Amino acid sequence: MHSAVHQTIATVWRIESARIVAAVARRVRDLGLAEELAQDALVAALEHWPKDGVPNNPGAWLMTTAKNRALDALRHRQMADARHEDIARDLEALGALTVPDFVDALDAARQDDIGDDLLRLIFTACHPVLSTDARVALTLKLLGGLTTHEIARAFLVPEATIAQRIVRAKRTLADASVPFEVPRGGQLAERLGSVLEVVYLVFNEGYTATSGSDWMRPELCNEALRLGRMLAELAPDQAEVHGLVALMEIQASRTAARTDAQGDPVLLNQQNRARWDRLLVRRGLAALARAEALGQPPGNYRLQAQIAACHARSPTADATDWPRIAALYAQLMQVAPSPVVELNRAVAVGMAESPAAGLAIVETLLQDKALQRYPWLHAVRGDLLEKIGRGEEAHAAFVRAAEQTSNRRESALMRARADAAQPGKG
Repeated sequence: MHSAVHQTIATVWRIESARIVAAVARRVRDLGLAEELAQDALVAALEHWPKDGVPNNPGAWLMTTAKNRALDALRHRQMADARHEDIARDLEALGALTVPDFVDALDAARQDDIGDDLLRLIFTACHPVLSTDARVALTLKLLGGLTTHEIARAFLVPEATIAQRIVRAKRTLADASVPFEVPRGGQLAERLGSVLEVVYLVFNEGYTATSGSDWMRPELCNEALRLGRMLAELAPDQAEVHGLVALMEIQASRTAARTDAQGDPVLLNQQNRARWDRLLVRRGLAALARAEALGQPPGNYRLQAQIAACHARSPTADATDWPRIAALYAQLMQVAPSPVVELNRAVAVGMAESPAAGLAIVETLLQDKALQRYPWLHAVRGDLLEKIGRGEEAHAAFVRAAEQTSNRRESALMRARADAAQPGKG
């Protein structure tokens, strides 16, 4: 019986924790304290629900309990320093919320500007004052509802490392007096870019794991999709948000086709497209349509989503509109130039024009120090060399790709390609 209640608590917490932390943080203006008070509400649920039963509105119960903890904290702070007039205003606005009339609590939760609170939490957790690693960890903890253990397991790092990142992140935000607010004006676009970057980093780590024995970590893709969909609801007038959601939906649609029965990688041009999730494709194309309908200049994520849509709309790999994809990558190089984008353009040019044309682009990228340890630079070069009959060079390129990756599945794929490319084999 208790195990079922505990499972219910875990599920409700995963769904509601971000809203609860956000609502409390708006009151106490301290992200670390807000998380502690929200955790206090979780502990209270673990103490009371097994004995008293799960309430009719469990999310509202947790919200009410956390708000009461916030009220207590503000009262103690007011008593410690009566001169804090802003705290007095917070108390007056908060009011004396009494526990558990659950219907009233639910109504109160609905009356709060939950959307704004969540936006504040997202922009705070992804503040540029934090390192990228810290932003990712804090976002997954506060908005994804993941435990420290789950985050550490997903990224294959010690749990203590993740715990330290989260503690330091909250301390950094407090020391920098980062306001709990949504930025306005010119700062909004800059800060939104940071938020979207974190969400896409989480998705990419799930889509193609950088290390370990698994090719993918679907739980991270799912968390990133959940965060992206949440952002799309909270910021419906931002085209890049819809562009990112579209990109993730379409890429996630390929999950079932990206590995074989043994869990080994299956590359895009070899995938069984009948195994692509058509619902996710439709969702992605709809999100892309919303991004395009806003009439804003095409951005990084919208252009990537348009490229993904070209693949999604092609019934077979041979039917892919490679000239269109090559043109979109050229446009992306104008909007968000990077060596990796140029490498992807080389692949598209190699398909749209000729392997030699694609190889010419790749050869220029060999001089880029940022890509020297990027396995897919050497893998793409190996593929193009193999297509024009330079088997020994292709073999060497695939071997180098295998040596550069930390993912065992990826390394095995590269070594298999190396063997196939070697003259006299394959």
